[in-house]
Amino acid sequence: MIRNFFLRTLNKYASKWLVLLIDISLVFISFFIAYFIRFNVSFNFNFSNLLNQIPFVLGFSLISFLTVGSYKGIIRHTGVRDAFNVFIASSLVCLLLLLAVTFNVFFKVIDSFYIPKSIIIIHYLVTTLVLILSRFIFKAFYEVLSTEIETIHNVLIYGAGDSGIIALNALNRDKKYNYDVVGFIDDNKNKIGKKIDRVLIFNSNVINKKFIEKHSVDQVIISIQNIKPNRLLAITDKFINLDIDVKIVPPLSKWIDGDLNANQIRQINIEDLLDRAPIIIDNPVVQREVNNKVVLVSGAAGSIGSEISRQLSLYNCKMIILIDQAESPLYDLQQELIQKGVTNFVAIVSDVRDRFKVERIFKKYKPQRVFHAAAYKHVPLMEKSPYEAIKVNVLGTKNLADLSNEYGIERFVMVSTDKAVNPTNVMGASKRIAELYISCVSKTSKKTKFTITRFGNVLGSNGSVIPLFKRQIENGGPLTVTHKKITRYFMTIPEACSLVLEAGTMGKGGEIYIFDMGKSVKIFEIAKRMIYLSGLRYPEDIDIKVTGLRPGEKLYEELLADGENTTKTYHDKIMIAKTQKIDNSIVKIKIDDLSLNFDKLNNSELVALMKTLVPEYVSNNSEFEILDVKLKEVKIK
Repeated sequence: MIRNFFLRTLNKYASKWLVLLIDISLVFISFFIAYFIRFNVSFNFNFSNLLNQIPFVLGFSLISFLTVGSYKGIIRHTGVRDAFNVFIASSLVCLLLLLAVTFNVFFKVIDSFYIPKSIIIIHYLVTTLVLILSRFIFKAFYEVLSTEIETIHNVLIYGAGDSGIIALNALNRDKKYNYDVVGFIDDNKNKIGKKIDRVLIFNSNVINKKFIEKHSVDQVIISIQNIKPNRLLAITDKFINLDIDVKIVPPLSKWIDGDLNANQIRQINIEDLLDRAPIIIDNPVVQREVNNKVVLVSGAAGSIGSEISRQLSLYNCKMIILIDQAESPLYDLQQELIQKGVTNFVAIVSDVRDRFKVERIFKKYKPQRVFHAAAYKHVPLMEKSPYEAIKVNVLGTKNLADLSNEYGIERFVMVSTDKAVNPTNVMGASKRIAELYISCVSKTSKKTKFTITRFGNVLGSNGSVIPLFKRQIENGGPLTVTHKKITRYFMTIPEACSLVLEAGTMGKGGEIYIFDMGKSVKIFEIAKRMIYLSGLRYPEDIDIKVTGLRPGEKLYEELLADGENTTKTYHDKIMIAKTQKIDNSIVKIKIDDLSLNFDKLNNSELVALMKTLVPEYVSNNSEFEILDVKLKEVKIK
């Protein structure tokens, strides 16, 4: 009750005149203390002289405080600048007193007015100390009262460098929570055992279960600028195993006005832990190639297409044509770009399967560059719908490629997938056939340069495992993983789209560009990390259920097919796949035949035809495995 009374009282902002009155009172008390100190900590001094001098001291103090405005600061938010204002005000009081005393010595204006210089100096020092100290004491008193006991967090700061010190100060300033920094952790042996602002620096080797329990540590804040992903991964995994919440200080560039606030310290995202450095492709050639050009993006409402559109909107394109058959997502993208002030674009609901409609778009807008991202990509769904996979992934690509060729488009860039490499499913095989068709058209094209980009999974894309896990965690689990050993390559959507734009400037046409995606990552490990990063424990809070491989699914993805290797480009993260030679005329005839007759065939016949086009296509965990047996028997005969 008493605490609540004080808290209600302190929550009211004090009048500046009340602050001024308190400051004047403290000056009065300080003057008594100055005399007390000057006379050897005793009261053996003339009280009548002191009382005669008090009006002058208080008068000069009032003038100084009103001039400097030191009384106007909000006490509970006292900072260095407020303390400096108090210092200036008390210095001005001292200066005025010295000038007044010196003037009176020479001109004898007031006979009874004389203050020893030693008293003035002592008073100046005491006043400065008392005024500043009183403000910080009140601030600390307010913070203690306004902080609930149960909000105390015992934390360790990983990194005893400049960033770690700034993080410590940010935590100490935080009003919402009461952080108790147990210590710093650092790998530098020269720092171990020393203290920063009375906080001890520990070696990471001593941080174990016993240490955590002894100090009741519930958070570790990683405060190392430009930390490498593999080191971040190792640190995070260690503390995840100790059941501690792990947070990270954002990069310096994201601090507000160059200053760090405690609320900017964030949870680690799974994107931070993929054991690969982010790749930022900054090529001025991209700007030169798309500026003042009409650019068409198919599948513009999808994960990749929408990010390509966003990145293109940062350049000075003459016009960006966004086409997609998904009306609502396309509308959302349209509104997003409008809110950003982008005006040089048009969003058109259209389907790449509809050649007539797409050709009307080509005739009207005359695009000069095409980024083809429209595709069906969900492996299990396409395994049940080969017809749709062929119609969109193969024939949709064929429509756009043929029109690009006919209308003399400068550059056609196709977004492919690592699942097209040694495909084990209908989706991957359909994308591989689309690659083959682009290669065939590229050989005969006189003006259009055709390019293929091939990469793995993108984080946060529609159907990606990361948003699926997030939804499953929100629903209380379990998380579903198809196999404990399954691995995938990952990259962020902006990285993938930077690659696509980069590929739109490289080569002479006909190349397949491969992205260096780092190490493949176990999906099971990602699932465990996401559980821990959500503040939960595996398997106590949320379990992981192994469901078995889905139809057509691989354990390990590949970026190169058998017989393929790579050559370097000018960018160390982008390679060109040296593909196997194909008979372009025969392949093109087969694909043309497929486009004419696919609607007359059943699923098995369609897949059988796909296998003749892609000999390396061997079904896995699929109803179509029987076709591979039949083909094998035919070869033996």
